[in-house]
Amino acid sequence: MKSFLLYFGLFSIFTTMAQSTKPNDPLAHTYSIVARDANTGEMAVAVQSHWFSVGTGVSWGEAGVGVVATQSFTNRSFGIRGLDLLKQGKSPQQAMDILLSDDEGRDFRQVAILDSKGRVATHTGKNCIVYASHANGENFSIQANMMLNDKVVPAMEKAWKTYNKLPLAERMVQVLLAAQNSGGDIRGKQSAALLIVAPEATDEPWNDVLLDLRVDDNENPVKELDRLLNVFRAYEHMNQGDVYVEKNEMKKAMAQYNAAMKMFPENLEMQFWTAITLANDKQFERAAEMLGKIYEKDKNWRELTRRLPKVGLLNVSENELLELVK
Repeated sequence: MKSFLLYFGLFSIFTTMAQSTKPNDPLAHTYSIVARDANTGEMAVAVQSHWFSVGTGVSWGEAGVGVVATQSFTNRSFGIRGLDLLKQGKSPQQAMDILLSDDEGRDFRQVAILDSKGRVATHTGKNCIVYASHANGENFSIQANMMLNDKVVPAMEKAWKTYNKLPLAERMVQVLLAAQNSGGDIRGKQSAALLIVAPEATDEPWNDVLLDLRVDDNENPVKELDRLLNVFRAYEHMNQGDVYVEKNEMKKAMAQYNAAMKMFPENLEMQFWTAITLANDKQFERAAEMLGKIYEKDKNWRELTRRLPKVGLLNVSENELLELVK
């Protein structure tokens, strides 16, 4: 009995030591960048990992406040707590010091914090799996761990500085592509994410997140993220076209819709709303021609056309409607 108690006591001690030495937080060995666009003030986090749905744990941001990337053995609380410390007026370094001060897993953490002024703080724990390092400067911080080689972080930094003429979202994707092309995660690829928040908070917080794209499980997540960004840009044209329709500025609306269709010519939805706009602009022949081709590919669009007059989205007579749905 005594030997059992001694064994149990030693087991408890060793278990406690293991828990305090190595955290039980979710793994997100990965590469990421937090950055601020010096021209617009927008702030972003971009990340890729061989781990499912990396964007749900690593990427955190708030308009007018800053962004946080928390990875390696991911302490998700660092995201919300880090942003809260920034809102309290703490600098990124002060916020980092507070977060790590009582964290027993600090040696396994990799964290980057950037505020709305472009100041950064980065921590790479001594027990992060090699290759693990970071590079930072005004308006950016790059961090990576468990990389195939030591070329990943330098390649990411070079890409950040090289593509400085691109919009922030496209620039962030180029940084991720540079990391992957330099070797990336030693385990391979699985998920990626891109989060962008506004430079200032507004009284409409639902509009303060400018972009939130996530690829949770894919053989080529960064490539897929790049594709989704292109889709997002196309729908920006569609949304702007809708605004012009509301203002009855049909020529401007058509210019936006055409720009979207050029980016994704096979997208039936973009074609459909362009045709409806043509019909509302009394260009029935062109509208009917476009709609006919759409119906051949998917007859459900014909039924949708029939439903639009009732809600005021298609302003045509009954005879004109018959021509559009035949």
